[in-house]
Amino acid sequence: MTQSATPNIASPKIVSSKPLSEAAEARAEMRAIGAEAKRAARILANAPAGAKSRALIAAARILRERGSEILAANARDLEAARAKGVAPAFLDRLALDAARIEAMASGVETVAALPDPVGRLLATFERPNGLIIERVATPLGVVGVIYESRPNVTADAGALCLKAGDAVVLRGGSDSFHSSAAIHACLVAGLREAGLPEAAISRAPSTSREAVGEMLEGLGGALDVIVPRGGKNLVERVQREARVPVFAHLEGVVHVYIDRAADLGKALKIVVNSKMRRTGVCGAAETLLVDREAAPTMLKPLVEALIAAGCAVRGDEATRAVNGAVTPAREFDWRAEYLDAIIAVKVVDGLDAAIDHIETYGSHHTDCIVTEDKAAAEKFLRQVDSAIVLVNASTQFADGGEFGFGAEIGIATGRMHARGPVGVEQLCTFKYRVRGDGQTRA
Repeated sequence: MTQSATPNIASPKIVSSKPLSEAAEARAEMRAIGAEAKRAARILANAPAGAKSRALIAAARILRERGSEILAANARDLEAARAKGVAPAFLDRLALDAARIEAMASGVETVAALPDPVGRLLATFERPNGLIIERVATPLGVVGVIYESRPNVTADAGALCLKAGDAVVLRGGSDSFHSSAAIHACLVAGLREAGLPEAAISRAPSTSREAVGEMLEGLGGALDVIVPRGGKNLVERVQREARVPVFAHLEGVVHVYIDRAADLGKALKIVVNSKMRRTGVCGAAETLLVDREAAPTMLKPLVEALIAAGCAVRGDEATRAVNGAVTPAREFDWRAEYLDAIIAVKVVDGLDAAIDHIETYGSHHTDCIVTEDKAAAEKFLRQVDSAIVLVNASTQFADGGEFGFGAEIGIATGRMHARGPVGVEQLCTFKYRVRGDGQTRA
């Protein structure tokens, strides 16, 4: 049953209209934002490629020009987060510096330079009756993005959706509220310079729960898809409650498997980088699997390298035997997405056992094999059913920028429409254009 924005004066349960009015006001505000975004999407769908690129190039320039303002806003968010006593890995996801602002700006420019995805001819064929049928890429429409602590998602999502001809409604978390607002202002300024509607990149003006609820309901029919970026609780809620399609992954339980034919030097570099380059990203390795035949020569140096890099190791009996600093791994650890300097290590009986472990405990996000055996590599690539599967490379390459997409709106692990890094091509759908010359159907 839906409550009215006006309190029911006959009901003794309602003692004040204020909470209900505030919630109703927030929902009405979000529906209005959705309506504006839908109007903007119709304009963007037919906007010249040059106008979209000009908006993004201008936004990148303004991000650099307003770097000090963005850092000041981020400092407010960081101060509030530290006062809450959040974990260092969370602070790393939240923090911005000059290098990260430059990376955002460069990513926006890379997206601007990509070929325009709208109007791409995906397929064409002629029927026996003479009909010419074309499949052509078109924008999705209006994309909703709900995210938590990463303020860079504001720039990534805004840029990718604009390039794909989609309007976007952003709802960032309270922890990154000021940072996201400062970045969003730069994107809107870019739209203004290019003469495109400012509602093309919209943002929820508050962190109210009603804003999320209204987006999950579709903003009065305005949203065409939702992309959640955040922790497991957020993504599960979006997948459970959303009334529009969702691009999502629940978590990144990422594995690196050291095959019996692995090169130890490569293994050491790949494992430490996969785990420790940035522990708070979804492509960070969480479980290390080592072939039992490789363990006598490789397990000890791998564990020692991780510990020397500042990583806590939780392991099975064989792993604990090589270093006294290793603590026992529990069943929970094989399913854990730590997003921290912790890794679970297990010795397995060969490639098939490794693939079985990944299928049992993994999240179909990103998994890697280190091996010099081409047959083993090809079997791993073929049988591991993850969105990204690597051979002899760090799992931290699970990133849209590293794939040449400029940025990503997220990494999807489902099997419908988009999988892996969601870039401009994945933010398009298609339609069929059929050209005839008077044909009718019998």
